[in-house]
Amino acid sequence: MNANEVCADEVAIGEAGASRAHGWSAVFAMSLCAATLVASEFMPVSLLTPIASDLHLTEGQAGQAIAVSGLFAVLTSLFIAPATPRLDRRSLLLGLTVLMLVSGLAVASAPNAAVFLGGRALVGMVIGGFWSLSAATVMRLVPSEDVPRGLAILNGGNALATTVAAPLGSFLGQYIGWRGAFFSVVPVAAVTFAWLFLTLPPMPNRTRADAFATFKVLSRPRVPLGMLAAALFFLGQFALFTYLRPFLETVTGVDTSTLSLLLLVLGVSGLVGTSVIGRILQTSLYGSLVVMPLAMALLAVGLIGFGASLPVVAVLLALWGLIGTAAPVGWWTWVSEALPDDAEAGGGLMVAVVQLAITGGATFGGLLFDHAGYRVTFAFSAFVLTGCAAAALLSARGARLATRPQP
Repeated sequence: MNANEVCADEVAIGEAGASRAHGWSAVFAMSLCAATLVASEFMPVSLLTPIASDLHLTEGQAGQAIAVSGLFAVLTSLFIAPATPRLDRRSLLLGLTVLMLVSGLAVASAPNAAVFLGGRALVGMVIGGFWSLSAATVMRLVPSEDVPRGLAILNGGNALATTVAAPLGSFLGQYIGWRGAFFSVVPVAAVTFAWLFLTLPPMPNRTRADAFATFKVLSRPRVPLGMLAAALFFLGQFALFTYLRPFLETVTGVDTSTLSLLLLVLGVSGLVGTSVIGRILQTSLYGSLVVMPLAMALLAVGLIGFGASLPVVAVLLALWGLIGTAAPVGWWTWVSEALPDDAEAGGGLMVAVVQLAITGGATFGGLLFDHAGYRVTFAFSAFVLTGCAAAALLSARGARLATRPQP
């Protein structure tokens, strides 16, 4: 090998290393985008009263801000891939980031309810589009063996925002008003745009232009069972999680400061879960998808039996956060494994399934909580999570049969 060949090899290695570094930097930028989106989505929870007062709405009407963003997230997730067949995915993600910035400006400066809800519709579109593209994008940014780790980093932003969104919104609203709290998203969105602009490589669209591509993935083997399992997981999780506060206040008997501390424990344990789940999924994806909902079902039963004991409840909630925040990483990893050649369509369907399951869990869980009490609600959660584990197990068996060598 002559000196020129050695030099060329060194240059190639250097370029590969730089490309790899840029890929990981883009993953972290997407994690920041995810954190900003989740904070934007749930910030109204802690600001309903001042929003309603300023815009002359009831608190129930102001609460529709979350429902509006959820509705547009579902619609966008189902149709963004076929609606943008020729658009480079780098340009699409940058456009969604700009739309997030515009949403923050619209909500923060809204003179009336119509503009406010219009801004919330925009953030819903960003949520649906971003999460639909997330798995497919990570698959193109990092080596295949590192996809679970990349998705864990991405969902780390989700976990962080889930932990701080409501208390941060309340804190900012107290000092700079609800408009200032929403405006705080704007500079973060600008930083996210600049970071993505510098690190995302060109990503020409690889998917076919088919208006029904998102639904056609259901014809693939294992996909219907996997989507059913994912739906049952989020349905069971949010049937319980949505009503933790009234449970803790009335059954465990905690005051406001203790409640905040328990929710912080829940969030911090979720951060820990997302930091370790990537390595676990690399070695046992389907085993994790079966074990995690079963463990959460046992935790739900534990809350029924020991709900009056604060130390036990604190431990159970820490475990709930550890597993429940990490589990979505497993489902996104499953999308990348089950649909490696159609991850955008699979991601869009997964977003729709998750959003609808969360809505269904919160709604049905609320009906049970109001009319039958927390025991029936939490038992329902445990039952559904057990069903999730059963569906995941059947999906795992299908995966093993599909990969078994034919005689």
